Amino acid sequence: MSEVDLEVLDLKQMVLASNAFGPNDVAEIRKAITENYGHFSELRDATQEMEQDTALTPANRTKMGVCQFLLGRFRDSLETLTSADGSAMALFYAARCRFELGQYAESVEAYEKAKMSGYNQDQCKIGIAEAKRYAGEIEEAMAILDDIFGPAEQTADYMYQRAATAALIGGRMEEAINLYQRAVATDENHAGALFGLALENDRLGNDEEALQLYERAAKAFPTGLGALTNLGVMYEDRNEYDKAQLCYKRILDCFPGHPRTQLYMKDASATGNMLYDEEAQRRNDRLAQILNMPVTNFELSVRSRNCLQKMGIETIGELTRHTEQELLGSKNFGETSLVEIREMLSQKGLSLGQFAGEKKSNDPPIDTSHMSPDEQALLERPIADLNLSVRARKCMTRLQINTIGELIRKTGDDMLECKNFGVTSLNEVREKLGDLGLKMRGD
Repeated sequence: MSEVDLEVLDLKQMVLASNAFGPNDVAEIRKAITENYGHFSELRDATQEMEQDTALTPANRTKMGVCQFLLGRFRDSLETLTSADGSAMALFYAARCRFELGQYAESVEAYEKAKMSGYNQDQCKIGIAEAKRYAGEIEEAMAILDDIFGPAEQTADYMYQRAATAALIGGRMEEAINLYQRAVATDENHAGALFGLALENDRLGNDEEALQLYERAAKAFPTGLGALTNLGVMYEDRNEYDKAQLCYKRILDCFPGHPRTQLYMKDASATGNMLYDEEAQRRNDRLAQILNMPVTNFELSVRSRNCLQKMGIETIGELTRHTEQELLGSKNFGETSLVEIREMLSQKGLSLGQFAGEKKSNDPPIDTSHMSPDEQALLERPIADLNLSVRARKCMTRLQINTIGELIRKTGDDMLECKNFGVTSLNEVREKLGDLGLKMRGD
């Protein structure tokens, strides 16, 4: 591998250092971000640096305008390009900005100017056909595409535009699909063609195929809003909320105030956290069940069972709060019994001494003589009824606190001794108990 191959691309430096700037440079920027989305921030930084340069030449204003376009800042881009060098490239990207802003008639006029100024005629025609299609002039769009011949007919852009136009004409969906497939075969990263195929598979209920196509479309840059939005929704349907949030973040990177995406992001974040909490609670509940199991439920030798009884160890949880050294220090408890205990705990994913730092204290009993039957019943309610956070619930599990009554026998200092349980969690517990008219011991 050559030294050049080993170099890490600095996209910001590449954009700022390039004196001449043309279609090949745009293609290189798009390719770099498609391969590594981390370069997006470099493009953004380079654009911001150009925007702060008050002595920018007209040619570099064209470069800045094109970069703003790639970042999805179409209004800023149009304003910049309008006061740039008036080159064919500036006119072409001004036309693209107007298209993205929904100004289809003005976009057609701008493409015509770009064509007259020497920009690639076929690319301008393809752009005009797209603007006509979005304006609802389907037959005119197809007539323009019919008038394109030669090498341009073999490009992915042409085949995609023809496919999208054919899809709107009755009875030509099969032709459209074939053209989408040919476009992807020509350019495997063509976002438009991939999105078109994904939509059709989505419509037909081919979820896995649609998902893969949306994922491929989402990797391309610039990526359409539709591909990222639909992919995010599909991820949400599969409970993959972290992936959905990444899709919405990509949109918000370009369109920070996009209202629908902001709503999607909020919902995905909230639901994802809720599912995480529910899953964490299920794991903690399962662990609590295991820790509360009597050691007599397991097939231990008579010697091991007698030793545990003498030590006052009745449950699996109490066993995990003792170290191997403590067990071996008990009379008649030897290596054979130790191995037996280790294997039993290992089957449950536990080990001796796992909760050694969280031994139960001799909490004083609760005086319930002044309590009504309803108040006494309240103390028997499971700790899960408090709806504590994940961190607080983990502490309850470690301390073998299963009921509200067991909790109020603890002091704040008792709780703070538990690993990862801090003042925030303690305040949360106190607040939850306060809602029920209860306090912890010593409060």
